[in-house]
Amino acid sequence: MGPTLSPASRAATSSRRVMFYSHDTFGLGHLRRSRALASALTAGDDQASAIILTGSPVAGRFTFPERVDHIRLPGVTKLSDGTYISQTLGLNIDDTTSLRAGLIQSAVERYEPDLLIVDKEPTGFRGELLPTLEYLRMRGRTRTVLGLRDVLDEPEVLATEWARKGALAAAETLYDEIWVYGVRDVYDPTKGLVLSDKTRAKMHWTGYLRRQITDASDTPDTPYILVTPGGGGDGAAMVSLVLSAYEQDPDLQPNAVLIYGPFLSGDVRDAFDARVAKLNGRVTAVGFDSRIEALFAGAVGVVCMGGYNTFCEVLSFDKPAVILPRTKPRLEQWIRASRAEDLGLVRMLDESRDGFSSEAMIAAIKALPEQSKPSAAGANGLLDGLDVVIQRARALMTKEAAE
Repeated sequence: MGPTLSPASRAATSSRRVMFYSHDTFGLGHLRRSRALASALTAGDDQASAIILTGSPVAGRFTFPERVDHIRLPGVTKLSDGTYISQTLGLNIDDTTSLRAGLIQSAVERYEPDLLIVDKEPTGFRGELLPTLEYLRMRGRTRTVLGLRDVLDEPEVLATEWARKGALAAAETLYDEIWVYGVRDVYDPTKGLVLSDKTRAKMHWTGYLRRQITDASDTPDTPYILVTPGGGGDGAAMVSLVLSAYEQDPDLQPNAVLIYGPFLSGDVRDAFDARVAKLNGRVTAVGFDSRIEALFAGAVGVVCMGGYNTFCEVLSFDKPAVILPRTKPRLEQWIRASRAEDLGLVRMLDESRDGFSSEAMIAAIKALPEQSKPSAAGANGLLDGLDVVIQRARALMTKEAAE
């Protein structure tokens, strides 16, 4: 084992160290959420630093603020049958998981965080986090938090998944607190989970995580709607439907700015680019922009999928939005969009109710500039998440957490 700070010297330092675990086998959601939290916890605090452990293959394409860094874990890819393979190493999945687990524990032992915040998966990818969590519990110095987005999945599906993974036992015994990055009155992501009263007592609903412009970006001078499928890996159907609307109605306004996302690529992307080129500038498209917040801020409306981060941006920048949620492999996005529509925050285009037709999309785009903003339904009162996270994190790191 390499050198580490002695307990006495580490205790004598006034620094506050936060480590995030973000398993990221697909998409951008976990990394972007961890990045937003790390930025908030280090902003204005010269003694605070953060490291994000992430499996995202595009982590290096993001900018990170001062005193925030990341460690890239070997990537894995989920196949259509639900199994996983190593992205690049040629190792079998057990060897890849073992390698990731060793890197995680080594990083924790040497960084010695005051606080470990785990995103969504209580045991990590294929249980890779359990050795580290048990080590931290035995050592007794690092406080541990399980962070959950507002919606995980259908209650019955979630209960089965957590039982299979041993996640319920981990949530009960290996975490000091559980933070839900949402509002209890909107949705309880732990529906269906049989949690003890003791565990429910350590749950904190933080509110949604407010976003702001972090990096300036050029935006069009004329009114536009922003079209974003998030990471893009499952956004081809939504993108195609938007392009069909502009193709079918040559007078459709406003124009659109389309962000494909880093995972929408290859032949599918090439075919979309060819369609965009024929629209004579009415739709402009780029592959990936880590400064998407500025494009949100400048838009008159948004057409998007229903991921957590996109939803936070819709609320934060107070944009009328039409959400086309995915329903596979889990109902998370549909549950979130449906509940948000019930509350008057967004409009949902539901395939079974509205149909995914060019006509429906044309009507939705035309109506966007006049659609009510989320603030009209009280969105501002839902966005206290970062303030609450800062408060809870500081309390935990100074060992003054109150039940």
